[in-house]
Amino acid sequence: MCMIQTANKNAIPEAKALLSYFAEISGKKIITGQHTQTVPMEEISYIKSVTGKEPKLRGFELLSYSPNINYSDSDIECLTEVEENRNTAEIALKWAKENSGILTFTFHWFSPLGGHGKSFYAENTDFDASRIFQEGTEERSCFFRDMDVIAELLKKFEGIPILWRPFHECYGDWFWWGAKGPVVASRLYSLMFDYYTNFHKLDNLLWVWNCNVKEAYPGDDKVDVVSIDVYRQQYEPTDYSREYRSLCEGSSKNKVCALAEVGYIPDVSLLEQTHIPWAYYMTWSKEFCIGEKYNSKSSLLKMYESRYAVTL
Repeated sequence: MCMIQTANKNAIPEAKALLSYFAEISGKKIITGQHTQTVPMEEISYIKSVTGKEPKLRGFELLSYSPNINYSDSDIECLTEVEENRNTAEIALKWAKENSGILTFTFHWFSPLGGHGKSFYAENTDFDASRIFQEGTEERSCFFRDMDVIAELLKKFEGIPILWRPFHECYGDWFWWGAKGPVVASRLYSLMFDYYTNFHKLDNLLWVWNCNVKEAYPGDDKVDVVSIDVYRQQYEPTDYSREYRSLCEGSSKNKVCALAEVGYIPDVSLLEQTHIPWAYYMTWSKEFCIGEKYNSKSSLLKMYESRYAVTL
């Protein structure tokens, strides 16, 4: 295996090997992935019941670890989601130690200051991310407080590589980190990269950038994987080639590429023909996986039975 350079030059050997593996298989195979939102991980049970196999990559949600959840001003939907997510990191750690799978985290980060309900949504908070860059502001101190809390959580995964995808979907304005535009989100990403790499020495992280806006790209020296989230309105067989070109044009042509979130899984027979070099995909949770509203059982079987697909 030819080792490629990680953004963090002090990355652990396991992280370096994983990134090199991604580069090696891109265009030759695709790693199957599934996001889980609750501790029972019912999506995995469903996939196994349909296909007899499990995805190689498993995604976990960290929203319940946000230090600033406003329990007194949240509706039942928000509180239920928080409760369902409790202990997901502990479950992720146990799974990673017991399996040869690949671990990725999504963090719907409740705004570090203020907000109500699901305050990771910009409409539920007046938190101004641009003020994080001003020394002495409450926004900055609360942002660093939250980063410290999550850093301690990530340190428990010593020796285990994690695909770390902070400030996702910042091409849109629906999350507080994207509300001031993708360039501000990119500055947040770079701030976190430097803080986690140099101060917290989190050398087990592979850094995943999740945006296709060229002027926001943090630079090849801070990114290991470039990715995009795609939710199409209706199903059609696709290799997501259009999204691949958009991602490369809006980020870097030098990086491993991934479908970090999808509603519909890619068509594996098309990928076998076109060899669009997606290293992995991750289907979103709940109804995007379970039932046939989005992905049919035949689509799942086709993917998981293909020699082009990498499963657990």
